[in-house]
Amino acid sequence: MQMRFRLEGFYIIPNFSQFPATTSFTRLTVLPASLFQPTRVQRSSTVCLLSLTQLLKSEKWMNVQVGDIVKLENNEFVTVTIVCLSFLVCHRETNLKVKQALTHTGDLGNDIQKLAAFNGEVRCEPPNNRLDKFTGTLTVRGETFALDNERILLRGCTLRNTEWCFGLVVFGGPDTKLMQNSGKSIFKRTSIDRLMNVLVIFIFGFLAFLCTILSIGNAIWEYQEGNSFITFLPRADGANASLSAFLTFWSYVIILNTVVPISLYVSVEILRLGNSYFIDWDCKMYHVKSNTPAQARTTTLNEELGQIKYIFSDKTGTLTQNIMTFNRCSINGKSYGEVVDFAGQRVEVTEVKKVDFSWNSLADPKFCFHDHKLVEAVKSGSPEVQAFFRLLALCHTVMPEEKTEGELFYQAQSPDEGALVTAARNFGFVFRSRTPETISLVEMGMPTTYKLLAVLDFNNVRKRMSVIVRSPEGKLTLYCKGADTIIYERLHPSSSKLITTEHLNEYAGEGLRTLALAYKDLDEDEFEKWKERHHEASTTVEDREAKLDTIYEEIEKDLLLLGASAVEDKLQDGVPQTIEQLAKADIKIWVLTGDKQETAENIGYSCNMLREEMKEIFIVAANTAEEVREELKSRLLGKKSQVVEDEKVDGEYGLVINGHSLAFALQKDMHLELLRTACMCQTVICCRVTPLQKAQVVELVKKHKKAVTLAIGDGANDVSMIKTAHIGVGISGQEGMQAVLSSDFSFAQFRYLQRLLLVHGRWSYLRMCKFLRYFFYKNFTFTFVHFWYGFFCGFSAQLGLDTYYWTAVNQFFLWGSLSVYFAVTFTMYSNGMYLIFTSSFPFIGTARNSLNQPNVWLTIFLTTILCILPVVAKRFLFIQLKPTINDKVRQAKAVPPPPPRKFPRRRISTRRSGYAFSHARGYGDLVTSGRFLRIPVKSRPALFPHTDTPVADSTPQTYRTIFEEAQSP
Repeated sequence: MQMRFRLEGFYIIPNFSQFPATTSFTRLTVLPASLFQPTRVQRSSTVCLLSLTQLLKSEKWMNVQVGDIVKLENNEFVTVTIVCLSFLVCHRETNLKVKQALTHTGDLGNDIQKLAAFNGEVRCEPPNNRLDKFTGTLTVRGETFALDNERILLRGCTLRNTEWCFGLVVFGGPDTKLMQNSGKSIFKRTSIDRLMNVLVIFIFGFLAFLCTILSIGNAIWEYQEGNSFITFLPRADGANASLSAFLTFWSYVIILNTVVPISLYVSVEILRLGNSYFIDWDCKMYHVKSNTPAQARTTTLNEELGQIKYIFSDKTGTLTQNIMTFNRCSINGKSYGEVVDFAGQRVEVTEVKKVDFSWNSLADPKFCFHDHKLVEAVKSGSPEVQAFFRLLALCHTVMPEEKTEGELFYQAQSPDEGALVTAARNFGFVFRSRTPETISLVEMGMPTTYKLLAVLDFNNVRKRMSVIVRSPEGKLTLYCKGADTIIYERLHPSSSKLITTEHLNEYAGEGLRTLALAYKDLDEDEFEKWKERHHEASTTVEDREAKLDTIYEEIEKDLLLLGASAVEDKLQDGVPQTIEQLAKADIKIWVLTGDKQETAENIGYSCNMLREEMKEIFIVAANTAEEVREELKSRLLGKKSQVVEDEKVDGEYGLVINGHSLAFALQKDMHLELLRTACMCQTVICCRVTPLQKAQVVELVKKHKKAVTLAIGDGANDVSMIKTAHIGVGISGQEGMQAVLSSDFSFAQFRYLQRLLLVHGRWSYLRMCKFLRYFFYKNFTFTFVHFWYGFFCGFSAQLGLDTYYWTAVNQFFLWGSLSVYFAVTFTMYSNGMYLIFTSSFPFIGTARNSLNQPNVWLTIFLTTILCILPVVAKRFLFIQLKPTINDKVRQAKAVPPPPPRKFPRRRISTRRSGYAFSHARGYGDLVTSGRFLRIPVKSRPALFPHTDTPVADSTPQTYRTIFEEAQSP
């Protein structure tokens, strides 16, 4: 795919572009990226645009298109994929990725006029999810320049160490690599939720079945016995047994509705809320150092924690602390870092005084080393030792940050690079600053600047990194570091490696991460010819990596071995013990990491996931689909079915597979073979995997194993995996908060996972099961009482137990449970229990002593008032400020009516007798006449012999009311 862009001439070819076609872009877009973060979209965000008149104007983010030039500032997020036109450093997570602008475009600076007049063409690859790869070219004035991952700034990154940056938008929206790797948000439900839904459906069917039985019984009873009770229970016209059965069916639906768990879901959510609070309040899951408690970010998955079968874990920052320390090194056949006494016996470093680096004013005060012989060798001017640390100070992609004079802060692409550069800094070779073309060092107190000519970067196939520099004296040197097996293949025959190999084996046995270091002096003519071939290969779009690897192989040969380094990636506290306990619970752990294969294997051994006593460890590292298929077929295979069953194998096995092979293994025609092989292994480690591949592995297990999965990680690259798994756990560490924000549960250390699953998960599951059993037992018991009573009341849909009884039972169990709880609590902490079990109850009368204190009751009273007062005040204010119609009606009724108007009485001179007034003509005649009374009912003879009564005639009785007649004057 080819995409062409022009600014003031940048245009898009409609047939190839992923964006709406536009004839031209003749404006400069200046975008403050903080308005649009990866996890939060602000629809009203605006940007500044530079029109043809070179005036800035405001524009919305939705109008940003491919071909616009964006401006970003320090510490701001990147929201699109851009080609860097100015030098910058990009910070993604906590590991810095070095991004360099082309020298040709870097001269544009922040000159608006030059940027507006810029004219060029970009050809690049189509949108994909490969975060570690980008292929493209930029053509300016007939010259073609290579664009790779170092020239691209991806969405989701943050700028560091630069005040501003200009870049050309090449992808946006769903075409960015971050969005290509993003997973769908899945509504997570527990197996108990699904079971309850099925049970409720069956309960409705069961209710209909019971009501049908009772209605049939009513029809039979009415047909056989109903005529005998017509005298007492007269029927309406047209009523028969069929109509009675129909009405009885719906009457029993109302009576027996208690079998339907109407309040079940509310009760379950309340129980889950309580379980979530238990997780939040667990002091044993609180990390004191970072002041981070455990947090249940959802209340619907607590009981699912007790059914976990597979755990998918990230490595860096999850299993490890992501903190590297320089531990050992081998230089010119001599090992440094291990302290021995005069007898040659190894001495613990805690018993030896640390090396004093006060002679180096730029040394890192946090760096710790105990072997004094290495410092003496550096000070004595040993050429091999100084060349060793010079290589560490030059061959890297670390970026320095010097906020104040002499205070350096290294921001490294990986922690092990930072550890190596820090070691060189303390031993006198201080990496001070860098530009795209130079590297500045301070060698033993003397400032030195090297010209950087080429960087042969690391990748998973090369497993090494090299730089070509020119010293101030004009000498050309290639410095290389990488895996020992790769470096050894490229050594000069005269270079000795026997002793260094022994040291490397010793370091690897201690679980350290090792690198071999070598160098080579270059000829000027040879380098110029190689540089031309390198430029030609770097500007091709197709098969660029393969061509560059071939060019790199030409110059990385006949190297001279300098030595080896060993750094320690410290595991988090309790990781091996946690993995051991989870394995005992028959929980399998798969490690999905983006690190190198060697690093992942070393951590696997450190965590006791990979062990020497394992029968075999399979390594799948093929480069083609057919090779991957053959390697999987040669491993253990089970029965071929869509659901992969757990099979027992003879011995323990491990599986290590890299991301390139995993991409082929996840194809539809091969993924079941991968899953069968992986499930028969005790440990599975996937290295060099992309975020999308992590999610695909989790989805593969979810779909075919029918098991509950859990994913745990600490970085943004783990978000897709966390969302895909049944339960996602985020670790709030050094990798930011994106994993935590996407997770269901979060805490600070991996070791807390043991307590989350084996304690809270198990207890939550048991509580939920016991509650459901009691809930259904209670409902069915009450319902079957009415069902059985229907056989004794003629199926007349009468209540066997009154509603008051049911209410009384609920109240009894509610308050009875609380009473029993407090009674048991007071008993457990009473004086008597203390005297009986002194060792188990060290505190005497805790509950009684607490409740005897007035301040306890005052606290309870004030807490109750403070909880009620805001609600009452809120309701009062709402009634006064925003009354509803009902409130207005109530207020109108509350207003008393106006008092009746009083008129003054006329005063009469002649006084009337009170007695005469009270005996005025009244209602005596009406009372004595009896005309206001009803006509009395006629006396009725015997019931059955006579049929002249209204009851016998089945006719309703009527009454006539006698009204008072008008009295004649």
